[in-house]
Formats: sequence, C-alpha cells, structure tokens
Amino acid sequence: MKYVDFKKFTDENGAKPVYLFEGEEAYFREKGEAMLKARFLQEPTLDYISFDGSSLKGEKMIALVEALNSFPFVSEKRVVRVTEFYPTEKEYETYLKSTFENPPADGLLMIVNCEKAKSGGAAFAKKPNVTYVDCGKSDEETIKKWIYLTCKKSGILADSVTCGKFAAYCNYDMSRISKETEKLLCYCAAEGVSRLTDETVDALVYPDAEYKIYELTNALARKNYSAFMKILNELSVKGFNEIFLLSTLASYFKGLYEVSQMRGSDGEVAAALGVKEFVAKKNREQAAKFQKGELFRVYEGVYNAISDVKCGKMTPPSAVKAVTARLFFGNS
Repeated sequence: MKYVDFKKFTDENGAKPVYLFEGEEAYFREKGEAMLKARFLQEPTLDYISFDGSSLKGEKMIALVEALNSFPFVSEKRVVRVTEFYPTEKEYETYLKSTFENPPADGLLMIVNCEKAKSGGAAFAKKPNVTYVDCGKSDEETIKKWIYLTCKKSGILADSVTCGKFAAYCNYDMSRISKETEKLLCYCAAEGVSRLTDETVDALVYPDAEYKIYELTNALARKNYSAFMKILNELSVKGFNEIFLLSTLASYFKGLYEVSQMRGSDGEVAAALGVKEFVAKKNREQAAKFQKGELFRVYEGVYNAISDVKCGKMTPPSAVKAVTARLFFGNS
C-alpha cells in the first residue's frame, strides 16, 4: 500500500506481525515507524530494540529472531526494528522463514529499507504476514493534497496552484516539505493571516537547486536572457561552481533529449528510465517547449565547453560565458 493509506489501514486492522517500510522517501519511513511506536509501544526502554541490518549476516540473524520472540514487559507489543536489511533468499529460508510463517503474537517487526532487494535477495514484500508500505516518492497530486490538508488543519487556506509551487520549490522531497510547512504555518500564525499565498512561498521558501535548474531551462526555452542570467547568478551565490553547473546542465539536457526521442505513454517512459511517472511527465512537458533538434544542440554545446575546460582551452568562468553566448546568440 502507499504510505498515505497506511494510517487508515492500521486504524482499521490493528497490529500486524511484520511491517516493511521500503522506499527512498525518508519522511514516510520515519513517520511510519513513529506511528507504530506511538500506537503499540508504551515502554521503549524495556520493549524496543533496533538492529543495523548490515551487521546481521548468517547466524547473527538469530539475535533478531530471539529479540522478536521475547515477551514485552509493559507494552502491548515487543517492537523490533531493523534497518537496511537485505538477506539472501537462502539466509531467509535458513534463519527467518519459520518466524515469518509463525510470528509471535506479542512481537512486532519493522523492516526499514531505502531500496528494494537486489537479485538473489529475499523479497520481503512477498513473504507471509508482511504488511508492505511503499515509501517511494509520491506523485505531485498526492503531495499537493498533503500540503493542502496540513494547512487546513491549522486553519490556513491554500489553493492548488500555491501548493504546487511550494512542492516544486522543494523538489517534491517530503522531508523538506514537512519542515518548510511548519515554518510557513508558524509565520501565518504570527502574522495573523489565514491564507497561504504565492508571495509568502516566494519570500520564505528558497527553491531547491534542482528546481533552479528547471527554471533555468525554462528561461532558455523562452529565450529570456535576463531571466536566465538572474537564475545563473543565484546559483553561483548558492555555491555552484562553474564546472559543477556545466556538468549539471549537460546531464539535465541529455535527459531531456533522451525523453524527447522516446515514444509511448508517460508510464512506459517512466518504466524504461526507472523513474516515477510524474517525473517522466514533467520532463516530457519541458522537452516539448524546445524546437526540434534544439535540445541536442544545447547538450552538445555544454558538453563541448566542459571538454574545452578539461583540455585547458578555456577557464571555467569563460566556458560558462561561452555557453550562454552560444545558447542565446548562436556560434557567432
């Protein structure tokens, strides 16, 4: 299930023996853990233990099983947490299978992983008695809904456009969005305002570097030189050195060019690239703003500038100036 459905599931179904929180979004993983601990763990000192999964190899997994089978002293459940736990299928069969098939009634195991198991690894999501919680990055609409509802609970109104801008500024990273939301709500309370506006977001939330690259690319697509230079200067102030900036641009334009050449639905493109569907959708929308052949020309120009720096033909600052001139005024 998606993380957004997890609380309702737990409220309706109570405790399950094993929970797998899996995905790159740390905010969802941490909130999922906290929810279970608040619900079923009354005495953390006595009834909670955490393991580093990378240290549990072979027979060392027995310690995890023994901890799970221990009776709780005070709490409703004996809660055992293990992070980044990727045993092989053979290790699962040898040390864990019987526990997963016949879990202790008083135990609750939380497996917290950033990534899916690699080839040959135990696929916990498919094992018996496992409740799988997808903690991958949410789609844009889900994040906008989260911002809207969080603001509404505090008596602050926020429309879809403002929520979308806020989410984009934070590059759809829930960890940052949650912190920035707290800041914005505190500001609204202090100022006595009841609505979150674009102006407030612009004033208090600095756009993520990746979003600034997105803006930079849009300025180029519009042939807006002044906007392009303004964003370029902002990135320089934020610590982007010239080579890192050029490398980031080359990688970004290469990705847009590849997306522009692909056919099929957003879902099919996302699957081929190994990204979320809304990421593929956004990239395709941005690539469509450029005329045919222009994306490759831009990528080639940035790549050649990097090569000139490496060969000693240009200094990094000169390379950035040369790239800007070529992009807006041609090779002349």
